[in-house]
Amino acid sequence: MSTPKYPSQRFDNADAALAYVQQLYDGQIQYLRDHLRRFVAGESFRHNVRAKYPFVRIHIDTVAHADSRLSYGFVAGPGFYETTVTRPDLYADYLRHQFQLLLGNHGVQLEVGLSGEPIPVHFCLAEDQHLEGNLSSDRRVLLRDLFDLPDLAAMDDGIANGTYEVRGGAARPLSLFTAPRIDYSLHRLRHYTGTSPEHFQNFVLFTNYQFYIDEFIRLGHELMGRAPDPANPRDDDDCIALVEPGNVVTWRVGVTPDPDWRVGLAPPRLPQMPAYHLVRRDRTGVTMVNIGVGPANAKTITDHIAVLRPHAWIMLGHCAGLRNSQQLGDYVLAHGYVREDHVLDEDLPLWVPIPPLAEIQLALEGAVADVTQLHGYELKRIMRTGTVASTDNRNWELLPQREPERRFSQSRAIALDMESATIAANGFRFRVPYGTLLCVSDKPLHGELKLPGMANQFYRERVDQHLRIGLRAIERLRANQGGQLHSRKLRSFAEVAFQ
Repeated sequence: MSTPKYPSQRFDNADAALAYVQQLYDGQIQYLRDHLRRFVAGESFRHNVRAKYPFVRIHIDTVAHADSRLSYGFVAGPGFYETTVTRPDLYADYLRHQFQLLLGNHGVQLEVGLSGEPIPVHFCLAEDQHLEGNLSSDRRVLLRDLFDLPDLAAMDDGIANGTYEVRGGAARPLSLFTAPRIDYSLHRLRHYTGTSPEHFQNFVLFTNYQFYIDEFIRLGHELMGRAPDPANPRDDDDCIALVEPGNVVTWRVGVTPDPDWRVGLAPPRLPQMPAYHLVRRDRTGVTMVNIGVGPANAKTITDHIAVLRPHAWIMLGHCAGLRNSQQLGDYVLAHGYVREDHVLDEDLPLWVPIPPLAEIQLALEGAVADVTQLHGYELKRIMRTGTVASTDNRNWELLPQREPERRFSQSRAIALDMESATIAANGFRFRVPYGTLLCVSDKPLHGELKLPGMANQFYRERVDQHLRIGLRAIERLRANQGGQLHSRKLRSFAEVAFQ
């Protein structure tokens, strides 16, 4: 029992193409929701119920002479290219931009229609709907027979990993992610962070300590209680709301609440990796996520945030200083990584280098100078640039001491943590600009362990400054890059067109 047929159409206008994508998607989702509602109410169907994702396709006969200022927006050579599309409401600005670039760079029409890829029934539900809560065990089994379920084979990361092979004359990919892969991550984001994907901003800060989140919340509420002053304009004047887990929204003084926003209640307990959002109307605000401790969490959350195509993500956290010349509270700006986290070894081989990105490095270094008001030697005295090692062994200090010391010395590492290399490597893998600024909280190789009293004093003195540096770095990126970042270092020689 498939949805009514919709003909494929060709467009030479990005807005018109996007509008048709939206029409197709809305029709398919409404069809699926309607039949699901009837099924839950007890109705039976003789045939399978199937809805399909829209596709966008382009046919190129010649090699493009693309705008050399961008590293995306064009295909690698002649042929057919295609991607399935989901949530055009959420991705409207992104899709419009990609369509405009394809039309401008290639001068051919975009074809839009319904693909052969089914929409899993789980992905048609509104955020506050639950699929199986009222179904008997027999009806749950029947549901699997009548409706399409998520197919992991349709949502792997072969395109992003560079291992995807086009077979049997199929179209080449236009995007890093298929529609099912995107839908899967959007649902996971709600689960892990406790907030809707709609609230995520294009600049993301990750941290491994709750102290940073506490300060982010404090600064956010302070900002929400202060109306913009036209006589003294500030970078944060465009911030309109603070969103916390449970979709708890605090609107800024003087801002009219958006009636379309889902506004919730604080959850009885925090999710695994809670997210907080300082929202701007154009989505160039800041999202901060407490990923907790360990590379598994770091990989999990970046796997899912990557489908939102953020402009950049930056790790702010604590680390073990490995050099005797370092002091507690010094900063470490990573320009290289030793990857002993092991969570990405199958997706991104260890022989792949993770290079520093100039835009992020300059923004972070400049932000440290701006916030500390230090320059020259005085700046270098508190901030060292070097290699950061990330490990999946939280108790690495218990290893025979000659073993880790030798590896740290050979790699020239100056700091050690458990998340930074993972976040940077997944940024490289998913073409998301990345950076790392850590703060030395202990020096285990030199007998300076993190004791409770000393740690509390350290946190009070450093967290506020460190967070302000991260926020200032984003201000610099936003101002210098116009809200858009792209780096040719993150693009392969046979890359998909979408950013």
